[in-house]
Amino acid sequence: MKSIDALVKKALEFKEKGFSEKEIADELHLSSETVTWLLTRGVKGGEPPKDVKIGWRSIGVYGNRIGFMAAAMTDIIVEESEKRADEPDAILGVAINGIPYAALISEELGKELIIYRPSAERHKKAGAFSSNYASPQGKKIVIVDDVLSTGETLKAAIRDAQEAGGTVTLAVVLVNKTGNDLVNGVPLRALIRARSIA
Repeated sequence: MKSIDALVKKALEFKEKGFSEKEIADELHLSSETVTWLLTRGVKGGEPPKDVKIGWRSIGVYGNRIGFMAAAMTDIIVEESEKRADEPDAILGVAINGIPYAALISEELGKELIIYRPSAERHKKAGAFSSNYASPQGKKIVIVDDVLSTGETLKAAIRDAQEAGGTVTLAVVLVNKTGNDLVNGVPLRALIRARSIA
């Protein structure tokens, strides 16, 4: 999607399918503020929020490419674990795009796999941990996701894991669209950092 009009069209299509603004933001790899602007552009006008559209479909269409990214993320986790002398017990994948990476990392490191589904209603209620996978209770956890835009999803995952009795020691993402190296006191690492310099 190269133009704003194409993004508006795609956002409206998702809205018509019943997606929340947060779900649309996740699908388009944009901040929720940008999605709100896209959906109301004709009504409110104004300048769009500063944002960077991240598309990683060329990675996501082949399992082996996801594996390559997961291997790099695994290497970062091992590096951070050795630096801190603190090995995780479990890898938490944030639904939906963090799950394939987390599953592969969990397999490579021989760690438990936790699946977290953020709440579709932003800031209104806690997300959920899938009962078919490991529980965060009593575990040292590394959170894995694809793109960090505003950090709200990651903050919720950290909060919910802590409230469930886990300790989040690290967060690793494919792309960090912020200047942050910490989220709620948790170290943050990324394969790629993309941010506005203006």
